[in-house]
Amino acid sequence: MQRTKFGEMACSIARTLDVIGEPWSPLILRDVWAGMSRFDQLQADLGISRKVLTERLNHLVDQGVLERHPYDRRPRYEYVLTAKGAELVDLLMVMTSWGDRWLAGESGPPALYRHHACGEISSVDLRCAHCGETMHAGDVDLLPGPGAAA
Repeated sequence: MQRTKFGEMACSIARTLDVIGEPWSPLILRDVWAGMSRFDQLQADLGISRKVLTERLNHLVDQGVLERHPYDRRPRYEYVLTAKGAELVDLLMVMTSWGDRWLAGESGPPALYRHHACGEISSVDLRCAHCGETMHAGDVDLLPGPGAAA
């Protein structure tokens, strides 16, 4: 059975899923963002097999989301977010906000975000880049873009 090629679809969601659509990739990005940059750290935190972790890291490097930086004479690397990867973490922060609202349960969210600019604990809030107003699914119309399928 051949896997659907999401990266070839004329859809930004599908193309994004081609990069991070399997369950381990967002968790790897989360851990790298949180400061776990070495293979053994990632494996210990995630409980993932070495084979799967190697495959996922290679994929994320190939996609330009992570970079390998050598830290030892042996071929050992630290993984660092690229600018492309840092923007994906923004997407994960939106996912976290949804999970905190709908899935955290009585114990509350497992992590909090302190904003560097003001020092306050906060959450992600989607805003229109043009006017600054909040922006949610019911506040927009979907229009064909220049890259839309014919």
